[in-house]
Amino acid sequence: MDFGITPLGGLPLPSRVTICEVGPRDGLQNESGVLPVEVKAEFVARLVDAGHTVVETTGFVHPEWVPQLADAEDLLAAITQAPGVRYPVLVPNERGLDRALGLGVRDIAVFGSITETFAKRNLNRTVDESLEMFTPVVARAREADLRVRGYLSMCFGDPWEGDVPVPRVLDVATRMMALGCTELSLGDTIGVATPGQVVAVLDALIAAGIPVDSIAVHFHDTYGQALANTFAALCRGVTTIDASAGGLGGCPYAGSATGNLATEDLLWQLHGLGIDTGVDLRKMVDTSVWLAEKLGRPSPSRTVTALAG
Repeated sequence: MDFGITPLGGLPLPSRVTICEVGPRDGLQNESGVLPVEVKAEFVARLVDAGHTVVETTGFVHPEWVPQLADAEDLLAAITQAPGVRYPVLVPNERGLDRALGLGVRDIAVFGSITETFAKRNLNRTVDESLEMFTPVVARAREADLRVRGYLSMCFGDPWEGDVPVPRVLDVATRMMALGCTELSLGDTIGVATPGQVVAVLDALIAAGIPVDSIAVHFHDTYGQALANTFAALCRGVTTIDASAGGLGGCPYAGSATGNLATEDLLWQLHGLGIDTGVDLRKMVDTSVWLAEKLGRPSPSRTVTALAG
């Protein structure tokens, strides 16, 4: 891994970071209204034009539960995929995988939980039952040479269960990776994490043998800690950060979950640290201003607000 920058305290930082742009799926799924497919397709195209190489595009979930994603097939058909760009799709089960394979999807994600309460609310299963459900999905996907991202929600706190012990995160995370996932995204679903918690969880996972280059972090900004938590993760060698254009997103099954870390705020931090992302901040600001007009409300991103004028 190439570390070329030394921040305060002498801790090394990576010279390049990959942003996993989750706006089209995780961001839009929490909107009360449904945008037309044409607008979603333009959104994805704008993100790619800005320089993103990983754009989580949609999900094959039941439309009754997430109506914003009911147009998944139509959206994928409307997108012209660019060379070198990955377009991951969320799949909850084997039916979702069948749909993804039928459309030539090359990157999928499964969405699990650290805590029992959220697993029941989100998947109507226990943690053990959800991992059992993912087992054939991941196995079949890997047999087809697909990349598989394993999301884990509630890694730092749960609105019903409170603080989440690090050993509990370690247990579920190692079991998820043992299924064959190629990447693990640690979610601070309700935005309660602090840098100390982030370091403790990452240290435990790395010590257990999970390669740091297979770990991503997914922060929400409920308490204004998302950028501080990102910096803590960078100092531990994490090089994949999830973010959402304009700070879109939340979680339909966790009412206290506010928006994702805004891509523009993340870019301002990373570029200020001298870390390369390949993403054009100006184009991202313009995209989020455009999308805010489509949604009928301003972007919550501070950087978008500051640069949009």
